[in-house]
Amino acid sequence: MGNSYAGQLRTTRFEEVLHSSIEASLRSNTVVPRPVFSQLYLEAENHPTSQNGRTENEEDEEEDGSESNSPPIPYQMKTPPEGSCTTDGFCQAGKDLRLGSMATDSLEVPPGFLLVGAKSPSTPDHILVCAVDRRFIPDERGHNALLGFAGNCMGCGEKGFRYFTEFSHHINLKLTTQPKKQKHLKHYLLRNAQGQLVKGPLICWKGIDNRVRQTGPVGFTGANGGEDHLNGPHPTETHTASGHSALSTANCTDPVGPLHLPENPHALTNGNHCPPSQQALQQPGVASHGRPSVIGTITNAGPPKKRHKGWSPESSSANDAAAKAVSTATTGPRSDNGVPVSVSQGSSPTLVSGESVTVPETLVQTCKLQPVIFKGHGNLPVLCGNTAEVQVSALLQACYRNSQALPRVYEQYGAAPIQPLSTEMQILLTVYYLVQLGSHQMPLMEDLEQIFMRSWRESHLTEIRQYQQTRPQIPQIPQIPPQLPGLAQPLTPSQLPWLARLAASSCGDGVLVLDTAASLADGLRDTFQRLVDGKLAQTNYVVIICMGKSQDIESCVVVTGKHQTRALAESMLSPGDNLKAIGYEVYSGMTTELRAYFNSLGPDGDMESLLEKASAESSGHSSLSSSQESVGDSPKPTCSEYHAEWHEIRAIQLAVARKLLSHVCAIADSSTQNLDLGSFDKVEFLICVPPSEVTFQQIILHLWNSGVLHELGLDQECLSLKQVEQYVVKLDQDAVEKIDSLIQKSKMNPYTLYVLVHDHAHWDLSSGGGGSREGLVDSLLNCRQIRDAPNILTLHVTSFPFALQTQYTRVSPYNEIHWPSTFNNDVDLYNEKTKYFGISELLDSTHTGAGLPLLRFDSSFENMAAAVEDRFPKLHSAVIRTHILVQHYSVALMVASGQSHLQKHTSVETLEIVQCLLSSAQRCPSNHGHMVLLRVPSPALALVTQQRLTHVRDKLGLQNQFEVVLGNPTSALSLGKHFLDQLKVWMKVQDPDWTPRTYLELEALPCILILTGMEPLGESLPRSLKYCDLRVISSAFLQRTPLEQELGLAAYLVKAGARDPHDPRAPTTGSDLSESDPEKLSSTDNEEEEVVVDVNSDLPGLDPSPPAASQHSQSDGSILDPEKPPAQRRPSKSTSSGSSSTRASTLRQRCSWARNRNRPPVVLLPRAAYEVLTALDASGLPKSTSLLPHAAVEWASSFRPLLSKIMTCTEQSLYYRQWTVPRPNHMDSSNRAEGRTDNFHPRRLLLSGPPQVGKTGAYLQFLGILSRMLIRLMQVDIYDEEDINCSDKLPLVQYHQAGVTWPSTDILRSMSFDYTIHDPKYEGISLIYSPEHTPAADGNPRRQEDVYLRRCTSRIKLSKYAAYNTYHHCEQCHQYMGFNPRYQLYESTLHTFTFSHLLLGEEIQLYFIIPKSKEHHFAFSQPGGQLESLRLPLASDWNPDCIKSPIFTPTTGRHEHGLFNLYHAMDGAAHLHILVIKEYEMAVYKKYWPNHIMLVLPTTFNGAGIGAAHFLIKELSYHNLELERSRRVEHGSRAQDVWPFIILADDSCVMWNALDVDPKSGSMGTERNVSLKQVLQHMESSADITQYGLCGLRKWSSRYGNQTGHHREPFSRGHLHDFLLLNVDLTQNVQYNQNRFTCDDVDFNLRAHSAGLLVCRFNNFSVMKKQITIGGYRTFIVKTKMTDVPTTVQPSQYICAPDSKHTFLSTPAQLLLEKYLQHTSHKLFPLSVHSYSHPVLSVDCYLNLGPEVTVCFVSSRPHSINLSTTDLLFGGLLLYFCDSFVTPGFLKKFHFLKGATLCVICPNRSSLRQTVVRLELEDEWRFRLSDEFQTANAKEDQPLFFLTGKHI
Repeated sequence: MGNSYAGQLRTTRFEEVLHSSIEASLRSNTVVPRPVFSQLYLEAENHPTSQNGRTENEEDEEEDGSESNSPPIPYQMKTPPEGSCTTDGFCQAGKDLRLGSMATDSLEVPPGFLLVGAKSPSTPDHILVCAVDRRFIPDERGHNALLGFAGNCMGCGEKGFRYFTEFSHHINLKLTTQPKKQKHLKHYLLRNAQGQLVKGPLICWKGIDNRVRQTGPVGFTGANGGEDHLNGPHPTETHTASGHSALSTANCTDPVGPLHLPENPHALTNGNHCPPSQQALQQPGVASHGRPSVIGTITNAGPPKKRHKGWSPESSSANDAAAKAVSTATTGPRSDNGVPVSVSQGSSPTLVSGESVTVPETLVQTCKLQPVIFKGHGNLPVLCGNTAEVQVSALLQACYRNSQALPRVYEQYGAAPIQPLSTEMQILLTVYYLVQLGSHQMPLMEDLEQIFMRSWRESHLTEIRQYQQTRPQIPQIPQIPPQLPGLAQPLTPSQLPWLARLAASSCGDGVLVLDTAASLADGLRDTFQRLVDGKLAQTNYVVIICMGKSQDIESCVVVTGKHQTRALAESMLSPGDNLKAIGYEVYSGMTTELRAYFNSLGPDGDMESLLEKASAESSGHSSLSSSQESVGDSPKPTCSEYHAEWHEIRAIQLAVARKLLSHVCAIADSSTQNLDLGSFDKVEFLICVPPSEVTFQQIILHLWNSGVLHELGLDQECLSLKQVEQYVVKLDQDAVEKIDSLIQKSKMNPYTLYVLVHDHAHWDLSSGGGGSREGLVDSLLNCRQIRDAPNILTLHVTSFPFALQTQYTRVSPYNEIHWPSTFNNDVDLYNEKTKYFGISELLDSTHTGAGLPLLRFDSSFENMAAAVEDRFPKLHSAVIRTHILVQHYSVALMVASGQSHLQKHTSVETLEIVQCLLSSAQRCPSNHGHMVLLRVPSPALALVTQQRLTHVRDKLGLQNQFEVVLGNPTSALSLGKHFLDQLKVWMKVQDPDWTPRTYLELEALPCILILTGMEPLGESLPRSLKYCDLRVISSAFLQRTPLEQELGLAAYLVKAGARDPHDPRAPTTGSDLSESDPEKLSSTDNEEEEVVVDVNSDLPGLDPSPPAASQHSQSDGSILDPEKPPAQRRPSKSTSSGSSSTRASTLRQRCSWARNRNRPPVVLLPRAAYEVLTALDASGLPKSTSLLPHAAVEWASSFRPLLSKIMTCTEQSLYYRQWTVPRPNHMDSSNRAEGRTDNFHPRRLLLSGPPQVGKTGAYLQFLGILSRMLIRLMQVDIYDEEDINCSDKLPLVQYHQAGVTWPSTDILRSMSFDYTIHDPKYEGISLIYSPEHTPAADGNPRRQEDVYLRRCTSRIKLSKYAAYNTYHHCEQCHQYMGFNPRYQLYESTLHTFTFSHLLLGEEIQLYFIIPKSKEHHFAFSQPGGQLESLRLPLASDWNPDCIKSPIFTPTTGRHEHGLFNLYHAMDGAAHLHILVIKEYEMAVYKKYWPNHIMLVLPTTFNGAGIGAAHFLIKELSYHNLELERSRRVEHGSRAQDVWPFIILADDSCVMWNALDVDPKSGSMGTERNVSLKQVLQHMESSADITQYGLCGLRKWSSRYGNQTGHHREPFSRGHLHDFLLLNVDLTQNVQYNQNRFTCDDVDFNLRAHSAGLLVCRFNNFSVMKKQITIGGYRTFIVKTKMTDVPTTVQPSQYICAPDSKHTFLSTPAQLLLEKYLQHTSHKLFPLSVHSYSHPVLSVDCYLNLGPEVTVCFVSSRPHSINLSTTDLLFGGLLLYFCDSFVTPGFLKKFHFLKGATLCVICPNRSSLRQTVVRLELEDEWRFRLSDEFQTANAKEDQPLFFLTGKHI
């Protein structure tokens, strides 16, 4: 053989051993061929050998010596540090480093480090364990080691040794020569299968070239090289496989099968120990928990040539997709010893000059085939002559080159180079693969790639594992057998022919190996000659192997099998070119001979003559039957079971629509600001569909019935189906205008969100550079205008998203929405009433074994196709198969019509279909029947099919039995009048011009639908579909999308749990067993011979006749019952028949269509497609999932895993995103961004779901709920309540003239003050006595505390002048809010502001948080920058873009929901807005509103109510007014000219309105939204504005003006709430009560009026208040002091007797008092309950005593304005914190009923007693000791005290 081996031949003959070894390998299931040549030689000597063939001692001797002949240099060891350990085998820290001691320890090896063994001269028997950076260790060839050293001590763990000298001292090597790593680092250390650390192979320091020269030729030993005792099974041992299994195309990724090894092979790994049971190899791109990651193919430039501190093994370069198809591979010349020599091989071999091969003439005519040549290794010679009859393919060559790139994945991480598969091994594996292919199977390159990958991987498994421990993300191949292979010796060129011929010998003549030719040219000449001579008639593949001139192996494969050459030749054409070729053959007359061949039925005659005869007979029968029908004309029965269900919306569709909406909201909520949903007020859409008329009309019909047009407010524009067409567009040339119109509308309407729905999105993925048709979708939907439009959202909808999930996809994985899967029971969450029966369920039916599978192939059809294809080699297979299909259906129709002798010319499956089609309509009174789908991709052949079947049907007189419908995507449906009338009756259509436009409208119509077109274009099929005949689809394009797309036609929705009540045994999702004979069909599914069935015995679809009539002959045209159970259809040897009357009763039993409505259709496939779909790959998934997903994409690398069975849809998407790249003609191929790993479009989503599952209904519902959400986003709940306490007796006096703009102070003073409260929020408080008001008889009802839920609101759309919370973020107000990313976060400064107040008795210190951008509103002292005052304008200042009054908004608990964004409300006007917050909320308010000024209340006010905030705002403002006056006087202005007003605004004021009033008639017009700027500037411009104490607005109500007796005064005097313009100068002596929690504004209004201040309400302006149920000053919780948790405490427990042991509450005393009086005053003041004429007299304050009690407010201040109370008798007296103005004489002015109640409230007991004495209350009031109370507060919480008494 030319090789020297360290052994001698065994006694067994060479040929016998070789043959038996190869045969065992072929029968085994091993991927890698067994090391057969190791069996031919004896072992070498028994001394231990290393992997290089030398003894270990020789290696040690050489390494111990110096590299030169000079004597060694003496070396003096450095003295170890004091106290250090110096024991041999231990480090200086005293830790044991010996391998024997650390073998079982778990060691932590840092990433990038390897465990190596060091030897010390002092301890030659021990190896010390060290960790060394792999960059400083050479590879197995002795190269690529950096200079220097980096190591760690594995004993004490010390790290960072940078010099080997230092490291040798630490581990106590005790050297006598200069320390060198080359001399003392000896071995790799590896872990075996038991997890023990053992000595591995020697470290190659001098290079493999030197070893080869010194030791002679050696083979490449693979991964497990090392010392002999570590090598596992000895090379001489063999392990034969048990059993032999044939491998089909569908399952040929592993042609040799799993490896058969001994139980415990020695698996060696370097680094951390991982038990074998836990060393489950991860799939590439899949994390440790089994889920894929989005990590592309990572490349690395490798370590630099020189030492560089910045490089690390972790560093990697950018993702390089070009690694998938490496243009150069390290194959080529090899020495005789098998060591590869690196030679680059070009991607397209150059043609050798002067070497050519002449193709023989008439090759196809002679051989009946067109051979295909697969390029292999080397240069293919030039073909000349009759080259048109030879096909050349580079697929195999590309597969070889891809396998060469496998080792580079590991080399990227700095790993030692791992050799790729040798050329010899590639060729041998190719032969293995071809040998195991069936005679009818076509080779798949995906299978061969997987074989190469697994073979290479298992050959180098140890090295791979070594690097995978530190690089776990490196892709690995799944489904590797759990045991490791034995070491295979390399295959040499001289051995290859022997192995190849022996492998080929196992399959007879199927594969021929030519190895004697001198060149490829000679081999091809020999092959062509053999073809011409007919010597290759039984040969499918010829493998040519030869040695080239450069001593390189050259090879190629010539495909000579008739089936294989035809399939390969057709697969080389694109689908479009195939259709053109078919059309040419049909229209050019090339099929004439074929038609003539099929017209002849041999001895049975010819088709046409038989049809003519049958036509004459049927005409006679029809005339007779028509005369009989005319005689006995009676009303026909009708079927009541017709029901069309395709309009219904299911729960799961609504769930998917909500998922879509949530993804859209996620885009809007992201920080990228790519979609501002808050700015849109309307939704419009355009649905793009493929150019299919049926699909177009189908979407229109769904849209018309969905209610979406009504949801979007478009129903008025679309009053007919024709008008709905404007929202759906076919993607043809006419779509350009509609898309352009959409783009223009999006620019003109920026506040409208346009949703562009791209349905069936996997259609036409060509790039926009093509012609008029190619790339149209890309040019329309991926254009820059749509990409950049901020208000266009693109939604791709598809059942097959694989081609849109590539490395360059435009859709982010976070924007993918997947239909809920039945795999993980997601569907169960939606209470779904239907079960989806799709592709996976069809495939499951082939494995269950329960009944007949729904997925079948017709062996009779396939056999006939193979025979006819051999007869007509020049015709396209689709032409032949279609003509066979037409022939089968034509003959089956004739058989069903009585010509039973013709049944041998059709198949059982076809006959079953025809019988079911004909009998189903006759069983129903209304002639409801089934649909049979014939899928004929070629339009030319489809037209031929329709014409032929129609011709046969009419000749047989069956024209009223079923319709033949041509489904062409370019044309509308056309039906005969008879069937059109039937549909109108069933669907109750009155329109005489109506015609069905979709296949769904053909529900229950018995018909054959011939669906044509290159691919299905999204057409949905009705539930009456019974059979889906796909026997003529092309099997040449073995890709996932085309195959699953064809199967998707049979997808079906089955009602969950539905069973046929007449047949309880019928399975819900099984096939209709009653319509076919299980025995007959099972015989045709698996048998090759033609089956002839007696049509009168047990043919599926025919009934045996009753026994009584068994002796009579059967009429030819009878259609018998096909739906009886199989047990009732027993074979009958004699012909039988029954009378028509007997048969009629059985034919009309029950509607067959209704019975089978919940049974999925039966699918018939070509054999090739069936085998691919039903076979399982190594992961347990159907083989189709491992195919290329789409023709427009390609694999990024052959080094990829298979899809996992447990992968979710999301993980499957990530898989394709990592492992596929678009081809150059793919529209996403240009979607690359510089310097980015992705280039996702931010407003693009992808909805994927199974075919016909309901995606159209889901996205239509999404449009509806999206519109509702946008409207909801633009709407808020506004309090819409009618004013309370309105009296009909108010005088109708018009004080102001109609249409007056501003109030007059004189007129206002003449108007009486309205004491009555009209604000509906105060519906549950005490009425204020007024002699002008007459209360209702029943009084005010008591309201519950949950006022937010009980108050009436209206949903109002936000105007452009609305105030917003923190969730609003439009482009205009980003700077105002302080969140614009172009600006830095606003910096703020904290300033103190101190003033004193007599009521508080101490200085008040407030904090201002002032952003830098707002400092111009304040005055600061110049030297120190201390805050002096808040700048105020002069009253005479006027700026149309400025508001003079500062706005104060007290708030708590509403940092997110408070309406503090006044940018739009102010219409951009400059204003000063200050948020008044509590100290503990300062941080959170500052976070959400960084550009707002904050006024922080003192700490003592953290538990205070709204009264405290109003009190401090007003007092601060007055103090500031004084400071500003002083400052202005210094600058020459008058003090009284300073603007004295502030605005107190509630944090829920959202919009402001103005009421238009006709100045002439005074009638009120419409109320419109206006800006807050307009309202404030109008109020500030009022004449004599400084004379008003308070100004305010009306509360908005939709019923304003409709209330009876309501004054239409533009201005009025009364209570003001929520939004006030407050004059802090005039109200200087009227303070808010800082203790109040409720009704503080009512109390303040009464005291301000009694002080003589003008209170004016602008009734032509109104404020809208938004309902905010979170936070606010009303949310105080009563809780006990013991548990500090909210508890249920009754109001009667809010008070207690002084000094009692009562449960104290941790609620402020003032709040307890107010709540107590509110809930119990009807008991405290019984004489005033529901007695408006006997109110409770309240002095100087207003407290809410509950709705049952009326309060009369009086002021004790001198010169105050009070009601006349001369004739009033009061039912009680309330004295609250009386000051010195309340005197005994003042109280004696009022008269009380006998028994009236007195209540005196004071801050403490002493002041309570002093008040009683000072006011001489004991003279008229009787007190008891038990009448003294306090609030239920602890003493430290300062409770309030009150005393009650009775009037004497």
